[in-house]
Amino acid sequence: MLDFRPILFITGVLMLPLAVAMCVPAIADAAALNPDWQVFVIAAGFTLFVGGILALTCRGNIRSITPRQGFVLTTTLWIIIPAFAALPFAFAELELSYTDAFFESMSGLTTTGSTIISSLDAAPPGILIWRALLQWLGGIGVIAMAIAILPLLRIGGMQLFRMESSDRSEKVLPRTTQLVAYIAFIYLGASVVCAVAYWVAGMSGFDAIAHAMTTIATGGFSTYNASLAHFKSATIEYICVIFMLIGSLPFVLYLRAIRGNPKPLFRDDQVRLFLLIVVIAVLALAYYRYAAGTDIFTALREAVFNVVSIITGTGYATADYGTWGPFALIAFFFLMFVGGCAGSTTCGIKVFRFQVLYATAVTQIRRLLEPHGVYLAYYNRRPIPEEVSASVMAFFFLYALSYGVIATGLGLLGVDFLTAVSGAATAISNVGPGLGETIGPAGTFANLPDSAKWLLSAGMLLGRLELFTVIVLLIPSFWRD
Repeated sequence: MLDFRPILFITGVLMLPLAVAMCVPAIADAAALNPDWQVFVIAAGFTLFVGGILALTCRGNIRSITPRQGFVLTTTLWIIIPAFAALPFAFAELELSYTDAFFESMSGLTTTGSTIISSLDAAPPGILIWRALLQWLGGIGVIAMAIAILPLLRIGGMQLFRMESSDRSEKVLPRTTQLVAYIAFIYLGASVVCAVAYWVAGMSGFDAIAHAMTTIATGGFSTYNASLAHFKSATIEYICVIFMLIGSLPFVLYLRAIRGNPKPLFRDDQVRLFLLIVVIAVLALAYYRYAAGTDIFTALREAVFNVVSIITGTGYATADYGTWGPFALIAFFFLMFVGGCAGSTTCGIKVFRFQVLYATAVTQIRRLLEPHGVYLAYYNRRPIPEEVSASVMAFFFLYALSYGVIATGLGLLGVDFLTAVSGAATAISNVGPGLGETIGPAGTFANLPDSAKWLLSAGMLLGRLELFTVIVLLIPSFWRD
């Protein structure tokens, strides 16, 4: 029988920093004389109590976690933590239902950026900073998961990066815990630099900190209904673009660069392709806007910001791109699926999977043309193991299947076609806004039925945990000894 003690112990331990984090918005509300500080204090106390009970009652000699325990632990963490993080939303002055509160919490921790709250301009500071803090914590959690857990569990081709990091000539640091700690410092440093840049560009200190946390996490929660368009500043937008791109590249490569080896950052195949896709999409949409009558500088500025925001899954908006025309709608719809690089804060399919799939397809075509030839698929100038190719192809199949199920489910719940297909895409790709008047850049998810919000929350969880981590738990044989 599966031993749940290590799972519950680690879950309890990780609930403790969540409780501590709740003190930050409590201080913000207390400084603003907002009574919601009491809600955060009570929620922090309750979370601390439950987490402490789990940690104390399940502690023991935990030296290793089996793959089966790893699957259960990962999914459990990403359900329990949002469930407790939702408590302040549910009991604050916003008076959200628990469904809405859980949706907002799940959206924050998975760095999706979809929101229920339609009155951000009037929201208390505690709620605003809590939303930003959830995305910031979710961002570092995503990086740690991509480095330490997914390669070990061989999820969707992520074992490819375990193969690279296990090579002694390429190993960055001898221990995974050290690696995660160093990357956490880089993540914190990038957040501080981003906040300072925003502040120098004209944001208030509060807005600069909140937006820095959600920018580097590629989350997209803002403190205003109009998102970054509120500031009407090209400088702020370009700062945001730079740090969204920083958040979408592999953080392991930043560590290598800091340690004196910057070459991998510029030679990595997925980094090159990702930046190429961004450049092509920006030029295409800028020309499309220019041909439609927008002046070239405005067209380029809007295209750069919104393309980077969507492809990185951040979800900030400076314009309602849903009104740009059919080509823009199609382009943004497909960009939602692309995502950034493995080992970053972004989600989506990830660029490396497209490269592995392409290399595998080309190899198969060559074998058809010359059956007796020996051809190998390569990624980053290394042969791709058959196991990785099969895992990536399985990921694409499950991704398409999951997307279809979520979109169909939304349709059955009475959601219109555009909202259903774009809502499913934005949930499973962890992007944020969808398309159309309801959930587009100018709307929110508040008007959707509760059942649709739970379905979309499940989609966010699936997308953030790379599908297999959750789906494997639904197989009966997984639970048999």
